[in-house]
Amino acid sequence: MNRRTFVAGAGAVTLVASGKLPAATKSQEAWERAADIARNVRPPTFPDRVFDITKFGAVADATTLNTAMIAKAIAACVAAGGGRVLVPAGKFLTGAIHLKSNVELHVAAGATLCFDTNPASYPLVFTRWEGMELMNYSPLIYAFEQKNIAITGKGTLDGQGSAEHWWPWKGRWGGTIDHGWVEGMPTQLEARTELFNMAEAGVPPEKRAFGAGRYLRPPFIQPYRCENVLIEGVRVRNSPFWNIHPVLCRNVTVRGVDVFGHGPNNDGIDPESVDHMLIEDCSFDTGDDCIAVNSGRNADGRRLNVPSQNILIRNCRMKAGHGGVVVGSQISGGARWVFAEQCHMDSPDLWYAIRFKNNALRGGLLENFYYRDIDVGQVGRAAITCDFNYEEGANGAFTPRLRNIVVERMRVAKAGRVLDSQGLPKAPVDDITLRDCEFNEVTQPSTVKYTRSVRLENVRVNGALVKSLG
Repeated sequence: MNRRTFVAGAGAVTLVASGKLPAATKSQEAWERAADIARNVRPPTFPDRVFDITKFGAVADATTLNTAMIAKAIAACVAAGGGRVLVPAGKFLTGAIHLKSNVELHVAAGATLCFDTNPASYPLVFTRWEGMELMNYSPLIYAFEQKNIAITGKGTLDGQGSAEHWWPWKGRWGGTIDHGWVEGMPTQLEARTELFNMAEAGVPPEKRAFGAGRYLRPPFIQPYRCENVLIEGVRVRNSPFWNIHPVLCRNVTVRGVDVFGHGPNNDGIDPESVDHMLIEDCSFDTGDDCIAVNSGRNADGRRLNVPSQNILIRNCRMKAGHGGVVVGSQISGGARWVFAEQCHMDSPDLWYAIRFKNNALRGGLLENFYYRDIDVGQVGRAAITCDFNYEEGANGAFTPRLRNIVVERMRVAKAGRVLDSQGLPKAPVDDITLRDCEFNEVTQPSTVKYTRSVRLENVRVNGALVKSLG
């Protein structure tokens, strides 16, 4: 059997029994790189100054709009040379918060920042929406081209997304909860299509103005072109859209964050075109992917051409969601060197544990993904999926490339399938290695189409040592 045999049919897979894969890096060498990421990603530190928002007029009555008071506290902190802006215990209503360099926003235990459901509280800013740059509603917490910023504490950030606010803008949606939309209500569809067309036509991002009346929901937390970012300890609830969305940032730490929200597109964390990021000790229970690595959509992603790279995910817990650790689909700028270890995933409402999604309209080179010690209770569909048929599928002029995926010591108690890997006729998925893995209560054969070089080393399915998947 040729170890580079091309596999075109479902239910068949080529086993690579021995030998090196030319494009692959040895697992030990790769994990040394992951250790370097952990060493090199350093959270920012701040001067020992505290600016309590109540000293600037903020009122914890859940009805007074405290946007201006919080902005004054941030401005005073900046003027003093940096420090901590404190949200003490209590329930504070606010609109958009814009962080500045050398400012730590600390939400204390017992404190809740409730974000106003009035769209007018979120002025237009330069942002990125589903992988495309534009002028749109400010993210609820936003920073643009800032350095040394943080959101910390044991308190709660409540985006107040619900069936009454924000979520109905999605329009038709196949989610499991009532998100409030009924036939005849306005949706994001027209604006989303217009934004796609503007990006494809090369309209400058600053002229892609949306906002009021266009129904493109803002993300919750978005540092944009920032350096040295820390998000630690907070509870993030009910985002209008994506939850934590660092864009074009470097040196990002997200630690000990608890994310919950089952609304449409409630992704947990979406690192987009980031370099050097550590995600650890976080919990996710979401209405979409728990962690989804991105790098821009279609022409806009290729215009910027900045990959996501050097990302380490460890000791995280995933419950409901479309995928646990995901790459794509806004991935036209590429992604490489993504690591995940010691994560626990378990929910009948979690579709996949490890997920890659791309198509011929996105394109992009995705390579070098290493996962180990992943403990899965159950997933609804497949433990691992590589999907080039996502959304537009083969209908595009760009070649998606995915190569060098290594999964070690993955334990799955229950899954529909072990592997669902479907490339395209002219764009096969390359080089998948499963090593020392165990998959139980598997009810369906793996689906493998247009996939090359699947290596199985000490892999058990339903208790039996297997040499092929099918």
